[in-house]
Amino acid sequence: MEALPDRVLEWEAVLGRESHLCRGAHLVPGSLAQAEGHLVLLAEQLDKSALTRSLAVLEQAGVTAELERMTRVAQRELLSLRLSHWSPSLKAGLQRVAQGWDLACVPELPVCDRPGLVLMDMDSTAIQIECIDEIARLAGVGEEVAAITRAAMEGALPFSESLRRRVKALAGADAAIIEEVIGMMPLMPGLTELVAGLKQMGWKVAIASGGFTPFACHLQQQLGLDAVFANTLEIRDGRLTGEVLGAIVDAEAKANILVNLAHEHNIPISQTVAVGDGANDLLMLAQAGLGVALHAKPLVQEKAPVCLNRLSLEGVLGLLQAR
Repeated sequence: MEALPDRVLEWEAVLGRESHLCRGAHLVPGSLAQAEGHLVLLAEQLDKSALTRSLAVLEQAGVTAELERMTRVAQRELLSLRLSHWSPSLKAGLQRVAQGWDLACVPELPVCDRPGLVLMDMDSTAIQIECIDEIARLAGVGEEVAAITRAAMEGALPFSESLRRRVKALAGADAAIIEEVIGMMPLMPGLTELVAGLKQMGWKVAIASGGFTPFACHLQQQLGLDAVFANTLEIRDGRLTGEVLGAIVDAEAKANILVNLAHEHNIPISQTVAVGDGANDLLMLAQAGLGVALHAKPLVQEKAPVCLNRLSLEGVLGLLQAR
């Protein structure tokens, strides 16, 4: 290990000639006939410490690792390993030593050359804002609504209840505010790269949002998304009534949307990815073949299978191309 360059992506030529350099670090190319798990390390630049610290955790757990791939995806570096054994406790141990890199340690990863589906939350996931907070700010009730939003995303309030309370506070606001917010709606970094990569792979990409249809439909038109699902604000005489029309897209609805879309497109659940940041995304993340929490709230960080904290949505594309 000491003889390897500091930059991970410079290893490939060395490993091709001198694979014995990694035997002491339990990185034995071709050693695993069958793997029970995968570990992916991702960063803007991966250095040797990312691997050495991770291997120490694996060694303590009695896990042997086989080098699977080293590459760049969406201008980010990744290294993937096949693992002889996998357990949920590995995630916590690996996250404790992660300094400057993201990781995924899961029993299985989707395969990018087979049909698949990515279903994303919208607010604070596909875009950088909470749209209802921005509407409320322009309507003069920003602090009141933002406090309810925080409570909902942290799991302190049932989502449907929190949404109705927030929308009620908007009663009487000029509906033109919606177009104003759309005009300043910032995309999450990596979103366009992720969507372009998914289209190139032949995957489906959709949004299931507890937010509102004007914003989701705008993204659909802008990015060419395959489907969007969101809530409908009631508008009368050019003003918000403070009511939501129809059934609310809550946590259970998001999980059901994932299953229904997969069935519609004949995609196995193992080939589905869900991405979100709030407590109302947890059922969707658990339902998917791969659940990814993006810059998530503490409760979601604890429970989500995979957490991206340093990279953004381009990290999801990296995970899909790690095998």
